[in-house]
Amino acid sequence: MLHRTLGTTGPQVSALGLGCMGMSALYGDTDRAESIATVHAALDAGVTLLDTGDFYAMGHNEMLIGEALRSAPAKAREQALTSVKFGALRGPDGAWLGYDGRPAAVKSFAAYSLQRLGTDHIDVYRIARVDPDVPIEETVGAIAELVEAGYVRHIGLSEAGADTIRRAASVAPIADLQIEYSLISRGIEDRILPVCRELGIGVTAYGVLSRGLISGHFARDRKLAANDFRGMSPRFQGENLQRNLDLVEALRKVAEERGVSVAQAAIAWVLSRGEDIVPLVGARTRERLTEALGALDVTLSEADLAAIEAAVPADAAAGDRYPAEQMAHLDSEH
Repeated sequence: MLHRTLGTTGPQVSALGLGCMGMSALYGDTDRAESIATVHAALDAGVTLLDTGDFYAMGHNEMLIGEALRSAPAKAREQALTSVKFGALRGPDGAWLGYDGRPAAVKSFAAYSLQRLGTDHIDVYRIARVDPDVPIEETVGAIAELVEAGYVRHIGLSEAGADTIRRAASVAPIADLQIEYSLISRGIEDRILPVCRELGIGVTAYGVLSRGLISGHFARDRKLAANDFRGMSPRFQGENLQRNLDLVEALRKVAEERGVSVAQAAIAWVLSRGEDIVPLVGARTRERLTEALGALDVTLSEADLAAIEAAVPADAAAGDRYPAEQMAHLDSEH
């Protein structure tokens, strides 16, 4: 399988990573046995990067990954790389309470993550959103101390803007920026991606199927469960949803002509953006994982890329990536 580098100082990772959030929260009911089987199938297929957050179902996702790793074959377990986000504060009722990037909090979050994952180190550690009340230099400095102590291997960022990335990189080497990037979320191309490339920082792209919106499997009349956060997402609302699904149908025509699925075309497009970009696929089942892995066999020609971008032009999406309150917490300028 193809391998890519997360930055000049980062680890070698598989061409696709597995985003595990949906196995625990935010997308409706989950199946623990199927989730663990999907992680095992990903590892068996050569996927090495497993992405989680300590606030995904308040630690549930880390414990799930820990269980999956403990029950995986030794070789697969040894090759697995953990990417962990921290800093998002949650209430007992699941409410979002802000972010904490203070150095003492960084180390406390890490201690609990190590315990839940059942490992002695985290491969890539990053604050989920920049804490506006704590200079990024202090947050990154605390992670750097964890690196020195052997608890963390590489420092990452998440949803950080260009200026923040530069400030963070002035403190310690940054291996990777995790940020949303897809056919309908292309804001990083203007400033953020050029800065990452200038500084030798890799990108893990989440939301490559825009939470299933451009997967080709989302029906116009689908009713979302009460515990599915997409019910509050502007892109899944009313007229926005219909306009966005029109884009999907245009993409479907291109994909069918190419002999691939809509999801495979969308993932292959992200893969085509550069060797320094690793798409995270949020597959919750082995079936969806198999489809996503099929994108690795898709080589898009210049004509294919032009047809895809004609079907889904930049800035064509209707609605913001997140509800207004969450957009206000983003430092990433897109």
